[in-house]
Amino acid sequence: MSLFGKVKNTIGLLKSVDLDALAKLSEKVDLSQVMSAVGNLDDRQLKGLMKMLSSQAKKGERKLPPVDGDFYNMALKLTPEERELQMKMRNFMEEEVKPIANDFWNRAEFPHHIIPKFAKLGLAGIAYKGYGCPGQSFLMEGILAMELARVDVSISTFFGVHSGLAMGSIYLCGSEEQKQEWLPKMQKFEKIGAFGLTEPDVGSGVAGGMGTTCRREGDEWIINGQKKWIGNATFSDITVIWARDEETDRVKGFIVRKENPGFLAEKMEDKMALRTVQNALITLTNCRVPESDRLQKADSFKDTAKVLQMTRAGVAWQAVGCARGAYEAALTYTKKREQFGRPIASFQLIQNHLVEMVSNLTAMQTMCFRLSEMQDAGQLKDEHASLAKVFCSMRTRDVVSRAREVMGGNGILLEHDVARFVADAEAIYSYEGTKEINSLIVGRAITGFSAFVS
Repeated sequence: MSLFGKVKNTIGLLKSVDLDALAKLSEKVDLSQVMSAVGNLDDRQLKGLMKMLSSQAKKGERKLPPVDGDFYNMALKLTPEERELQMKMRNFMEEEVKPIANDFWNRAEFPHHIIPKFAKLGLAGIAYKGYGCPGQSFLMEGILAMELARVDVSISTFFGVHSGLAMGSIYLCGSEEQKQEWLPKMQKFEKIGAFGLTEPDVGSGVAGGMGTTCRREGDEWIINGQKKWIGNATFSDITVIWARDEETDRVKGFIVRKENPGFLAEKMEDKMALRTVQNALITLTNCRVPESDRLQKADSFKDTAKVLQMTRAGVAWQAVGCARGAYEAALTYTKKREQFGRPIASFQLIQNHLVEMVSNLTAMQTMCFRLSEMQDAGQLKDEHASLAKVFCSMRTRDVVSRAREVMGGNGILLEHDVARFVADAEAIYSYEGTKEINSLIVGRAITGFSAFVS
C-alpha cells in the first residue's frame, strides 16, 4: 500500500472518532507521532492494526445472551395467568428478599417483617380449593417453590412448611370445622403453622419408631415426647404434632397451639444450612390438647404419608430452585470476572462447568414439570415423588459445587450468594426423606421386593 493509501485510511479512521474523544486522546499522546508511526507500518502491520481496532469496536457492541436457567423454555408451557403468578413471586423475591437474604442467613435470624408482604401476594395454599385458597394447580405450587428457592432456600422452607406441610395436614386430614377455622387465617398469614414429625432419635424412619405418644383422658389428649428440626416452630401459632396412640399404637395428628400447657419450643443453634429457618426442638410434657383439635381424619401413618407425598414434589422443585439460583449467579459472575484480559466465561474449562450445570438443571426441571403434571392428573404415587426427590437433591449438590468452583476463592463469600446455596443444598439432600429412604421406596416399586428393615 502506498503512503497516500495509508494516510487516507488513517484519516478515514480518525473521521470516525468522536472529536471530543480525540481531544482527550491528544492530551495523553502525541497525535503527530501516532500519525508518523502509522505511516511507517507495512501492509501486514496496518491490516493487523485495523483488525484489532475493528474487533475492539465489535467487542464493545456485543450483546451477550441473558442469564436464564430455563434453557428449554419450560415457562412457555405455562398459561398467561400462571406465568403472571410466577413473575409475581419472582419480583417479590428479587425486590424484598434478595437484598436481605445473606444478612439474615449469616445472623441466623428470621425477617419477620416480610410476612405481611407475603400475605399481600395471596399465594399460600395455592393448590387447595376453597377456604380462601387460590385453587391453582400443583404445577403452579412447584413453580412457586422453585422461584422462592432460586433466591433463598430458607424463605422457601418457611413458605413450604407453612403452606405445604401445616396447611396441607389440615386440608387433607382435618374436619370441615377445622378447615374452616384455620385455613383462611393461614392463607392470609394471620396464623403461622409448623409441622412436627421428626424426632431426636428418629428421622426418615419415624413411621416405625415414633417415640412421641398420646393418650386420651375424657375430652382431652395428653401428649409426651420430643420433636426436632421443626421449622417455624419458635414463632408459629400452631404446630401439627404427630403422636402414637398408647392404646391402639396408631399414629394420630393434633393441632397444638403455642399456648397449650406442656408445650415448649427451643431454637436450635449452630446450623451450617438454612440458617434463616427457625428450627426448634419441641418438648411436650403432659401437653393437653382438646379432642376438638385432633385431626379428625388422621388415624394412621398412612394419613401422615399422604401429606408427605403431596409436599415431596415441592421439595424436588425446591432443589431445582436452589440449583437454578446457584447456576445463574455463577453464570453472571463468569461473564463479569476477567482474567488474562478476558471474561472467564470465554475459557473452555469454565464453559464445561457451566454446561454441566445447565444440563443437570434442565433435566431436573423437566422431571419436576412432568411430576407435577402427574400430581394434577391424580396419577402421583409415592415412588414418583421419591424418585424426583432423590435425583434432584443429588444433582443440586453437583450444580452448587460447580458454581462454587468457577468462582474460585470468591465462591466461599456470602456476597456472591453461591456459598449460601452450597450450604443449603445439604439440608435439601436430607429432609423429607433421605436419599437412602427414598431410594428404597423407588426400589420397592420397580422390583416388587421391600428392602426396608423391619
